[in-house]
Amino acid sequence: MIKKLVEVLDTTLRDGAQTTSVSFTLNDKIRIALALDDLGVHYIEGGWPGSNPKDEEFFKEISKYSLKAKVAAFGSTKKKGVRAEEDKNLNAIIDSGVKVAVLFGKSWTLHVTHVLKVSKEENLELVYDSIRYLRDHGLEVIFDAEHFYQGYKEDEEYALEVIKTAEEAGASVIALADTNGGTLPHEIYEITSRVVKELKAKVGLHMHNDSGCAVANTLMGVLAGARHVQGTINGLGERTGNADLIQVIPNLQLKMGFKVIPDLTKLKGVSRLVYELSGLHPNPYQPFVGDNAFSHKAGVHADAVMKVPRAYEHIDPTLVGNQRRIVISELAGSSNLLNYLEKIGIKVDKKDERLRKALQKIKEMENKGYSFDLAPASAVLQILKELGIYTKFIDLQYWKVINESGNLSLAVVKVNSQLQASEGVGPVHALDMAVRNALQKVYPELSRVKLIDYRVVLPGEIKNTESLVRVTIEFTDGKDNWRTEGVSTSVIEASVIALIDGLDYYLQVSKKLKTEILN
Repeated sequence: MIKKLVEVLDTTLRDGAQTTSVSFTLNDKIRIALALDDLGVHYIEGGWPGSNPKDEEFFKEISKYSLKAKVAAFGSTKKKGVRAEEDKNLNAIIDSGVKVAVLFGKSWTLHVTHVLKVSKEENLELVYDSIRYLRDHGLEVIFDAEHFYQGYKEDEEYALEVIKTAEEAGASVIALADTNGGTLPHEIYEITSRVVKELKAKVGLHMHNDSGCAVANTLMGVLAGARHVQGTINGLGERTGNADLIQVIPNLQLKMGFKVIPDLTKLKGVSRLVYELSGLHPNPYQPFVGDNAFSHKAGVHADAVMKVPRAYEHIDPTLVGNQRRIVISELAGSSNLLNYLEKIGIKVDKKDERLRKALQKIKEMENKGYSFDLAPASAVLQILKELGIYTKFIDLQYWKVINESGNLSLAVVKVNSQLQASEGVGPVHALDMAVRNALQKVYPELSRVKLIDYRVVLPGEIKNTESLVRVTIEFTDGKDNWRTEGVSTSVIEASVIALIDGLDYYLQVSKKLKTEILN
């Protein structure tokens, strides 16, 4: 059976760039465009060449690359009282050198009469003349019927007349826009079904997320017969954003049987790149690609998913470039612990009484402020101690930090009977340097370990100046990453605990656990 194709137009570089607090540089836009092309989207909407110099420069630069995707320029129908050939925006699209134009026009009488302040007949002329002018210059035209669903509900006959005029003028795709984002899925299905019956041109969808329905609305529109979808990576866009293509694409391809892009495993990488370049933190709860999308915390869930993954996973996470994560926490069961032990080469019977004791210890520590789902390496150290296979590589006997003028701090430590003093930029850095300088004399492999993230949070209710603080530190040796944690009323002491745990974990794993098997 041949799967039906659904075209994807990505508008991250145009509609996504309209996100509050997001501003892409020219280089950012080029990098995103290349990633989108590699992903396999069909159209990349690069910007509005008539509105700003950066977008005009983008089209010049991107033309130097041989992309598989079609690069599209965005613009509006011509201004009232101006001939198409004299309209600056239309000519800017032509001058940009693209082969595809995305042109938006009014389909809601409210905007026609109160925003554009033209008659309904004049608006139809604006739509027809603008599309025809671009078609006469050899461009493919996608017409975005702005506020179509709002317009249809208020004046059905006129909204249909606008899109039929666009079709008549030569638009290859008529994209129906839920610009206010207020239409619900059942309405999208009913209205889109009607439009598909009325038009010969391909019907497209452009959904906004103001009611939290942009993804659902897009899927319902495709069920109704649309075969062209528009959206942004991570749902960037005006107000609450656009339909998130990271969710739309795999749902269409994996759940609904449509042909969309060639390789879904690239979705997570593209999502992360766009987060990075937009200056936003990745959403760990984002469906399909979020770090928590396939994260299992409850013991019952972890046990089941390790036996039969589909018991608690709607798809194989590797299909979209993600991975399963079993979390250690106060809700964990033995299966959660076994998962982490297996990762470091330790095999132990699930019914081992020592595992139960380790689990009880972990729950007690979480009750005191720890959160091992954020820092599982510290929990692993507790498990190793209960199993009786922990080796004490690090003995921190004394530490003291002196804050000097400015940011300079002096740390003095006594570790493994060695006294060491070091300066650093801040107390944690000074402590890190002092501990390392002492330990690397005995364990030179610690030179490979780098501290890459440091976070301080208040895990509970703030009561007074003695409230608990939780410090989480992330480490890497260039191959693997791990997180450890410390909890104390002193942020410095919590940092020391997390720091020592991080180095200790590396030594435990690298020195003896890779080959040890418990009976």
